Amino acid sequence: MRALPLLSLLIGSFMTVPALAANSSPEASEWLNKLAQAEQKQSYQGSFVYERNGSFSSHDIWHRVQDGKVSERLLQLDGAAQEIVRVDGNVQCVSGALVSGVGTPPDSAPRVLDPLKLMSWYDLRLAGKARVAGRDAVIVTLTPRDQHRYAFELNLDRQTGLPLRSLMLNDKGQLLERFQVTRLDTDRPPTDEDLQPGTGCKPVEHLARTASESVAGWRSDWLPPGFELINSAVRRDPARDSTVSSLMYDDGLARFSVFLEPVKDNSGADVRTQLGPTVAVSRRLNTPKGKVLVTVVGEIPLGTAERIALSMRPQDAQARQ
Repeated sequence: MRALPLLSLLIGSFMTVPALAANSSPEASEWLNKLAQAEQKQSYQGSFVYERNGSFSSHDIWHRVQDGKVSERLLQLDGAAQEIVRVDGNVQCVSGALVSGVGTPPDSAPRVLDPLKLMSWYDLRLAGKARVAGRDAVIVTLTPRDQHRYAFELNLDRQTGLPLRSLMLNDKGQLLERFQVTRLDTDRPPTDEDLQPGTGCKPVEHLARTASESVAGWRSDWLPPGFELINSAVRRDPARDSTVSSLMYDDGLARFSVFLEPVKDNSGADVRTQLGPTVAVSRRLNTPKGKVLVTVVGEIPLGTAERIALSMRPQDAQARQ
C-alpha cells in the first residue's frame, strides 16, 4: 500500500480483543480486506504524486499480478531519474539516489493488511465518500490507540478497492505524507516491456532473512505494543571494516528498522532528525559487546524511536537457543 507507501497497551486478556474490535467499524474492516486482496490480485498502471515535507514528486507505476507473482515498477518523472523494480515485495533493482538507500535494510515480504490485527492498535472507521482521479472512492480512517504510531486516511477505489489517496497525519492532525493517484488504468495489465527496468537500474543483492527470530544478535528491552520482529540480518561493511546488524519491526501497517554498528571511542554521532513521517535517531551505547551506534529509522514518532534505540541489548546465546 505504501507505493503508496508498544507495551503500555498490551492486551491484558483474551476478553480485551473483542472490546477493542467492537470500537471499529465492520464496514471499514471489509474495505481494508478488499484493499489487501486488490493489491494481490488486481493488475493496473497509472500515475501518482507524492508529497512529503512540502516537496512534491510525480511518478508512473506499473503493477502486474500473474501466476501468483506480483511485479511492480515505479519511475519518478521529475527531478533526477529514480526507478525501482520489485517482485513479491523484494527489490530487484534501483537507480538514481535510491541506490545508496535500498539494500541496506533486510529484504521484506510484501505487506498484507490484516484488519483484525490492526483493530488492536488502530480505530478503523468509514468517514464518507470522495472522488479521486475521476473515480468514486470511500474514505477509511485509521486512528492510533496510542502515541507510538501515526494516523492514516485512505481513499479506496469503490470499484476495485485500490488506494487512490493516502494521507499520514501526526497526533496534531498535521499532514506528514500524501500519496494521490492522478491516473489509474485497470483495463490494460502492464506488459513485459512496461516492467522492464531502464539501463541505469542497478541490481540489489538480497540479504538473508528470518521470519521469527533474530540472527543479528540483538534484542530490544522495549517495543511499542503490536510491533513484531519480521526480519533480521548481519552484513559486512568493507568501507568501515565493520559488521552491521539490522532488524525490522512491523505492526501490520507501520514499520521501522534498527541498525547496530560497533564504533570506536570518538566515532559515531548522536542524531535526532525527522523528514516528513520518517525519523532517524542515532545513539551511542556502552554494551557488553563494546560501544555501538544504534540507529532507528522509520515512520514512527521521534520519542518512540529514541526509546527503542536506548532499549537495545545484546542477545545472549542462551536466549537464542
